[in-house]
Amino acid sequence: MKLALILNVIDPKIGGVMIMGDRGTGKSTTIRAIADLLPKIKVIKDDPFNSDPNDYESLNEITISNAQPIHTTFINVPMVDLPLGATEDRVCGTIDIEKALTEGVKTFEPGLLAKANRGILYVDEVNLLDDHLVDILLDASASGWNTVEREGISIRHPARFVLVGSGNPEEGELRPQLLDRFGMHAEIKTVKDPGLRVEIVEQRSKFDHDPYSCIKEYADKQNFLKSKIVDAQALLADVIIDFSLRMKISQVCGQLDVDGLRGDIVTNRASKAFAAYNGRKQVEINDIKKVITLCLRHRLRKDPLESIDSGEKVQQVVKKIFDN
Repeated sequence: MKLALILNVIDPKIGGVMIMGDRGTGKSTTIRAIADLLPKIKVIKDDPFNSDPNDYESLNEITISNAQPIHTTFINVPMVDLPLGATEDRVCGTIDIEKALTEGVKTFEPGLLAKANRGILYVDEVNLLDDHLVDILLDASASGWNTVEREGISIRHPARFVLVGSGNPEEGELRPQLLDRFGMHAEIKTVKDPGLRVEIVEQRSKFDHDPYSCIKEYADKQNFLKSKIVDAQALLADVIIDFSLRMKISQVCGQLDVDGLRGDIVTNRASKAFAAYNGRKQVEINDIKKVITLCLRHRLRKDPLESIDSGEKVQQVVKKIFDN
């Protein structure tokens, strides 16, 4: 789970993470904690879309004139929670009723997608969210843009965010075509080892008793991880993956009967991000082996008579193809 989140932060084009697991396994805690690892981003001051002052395509689209002096500032990476009861208007944005009534002008009021631009959009219990809202999120996440056409308003604004969903499989599965749109999928099981369970409980009690000393204790590790992510983001563009390894990734996808090409694309991207995370410019076989299960396990066709777990099935095929 942590690896999938870190790789998506290094390369948001991987396409987000879906985290399924038992209740009380720290899914939400881990996801919310990732925001603290991210460096501050440079934005245009008072801009509702958190626009990058150097992203001219976005600036032209949201009509910031070149004549205006642009004032910039640094902010923390936005971490936006999407509640289950959110409406389509609140997610995409709508007409500003207050301005329409008081000033008689049509103005766009940005929604959660605008707020999450260049940040993380987190949906807890994504399997309980209305399907049409999940469609909107996944479309915006894949294209990096949100288009709003309503009440005489036509606007297109950047919506580049890492989409993170979590849920409990007991409460229902996500539709396969929606699941396929998430770049990676992590499954979390409850820890069975009593020693590890006690350690987790002790850490939690310690944090509840004195959060500040707990944060201070792990500050060095946290800063090391922060710098590792920043270095990986800078190195990512230079990472290459050999043709022979790309062929093997596609061979695995073909043998597993994965529909479409998203599996191949995401595995290539995740392998490069993992190599960058380890400070290398060349992807190795072990990088692919480490990430491929996260990228493919949710893309396999469900067979009700199949007794083997989808993750194990991926590993078996990977072993067969990569070790020969």
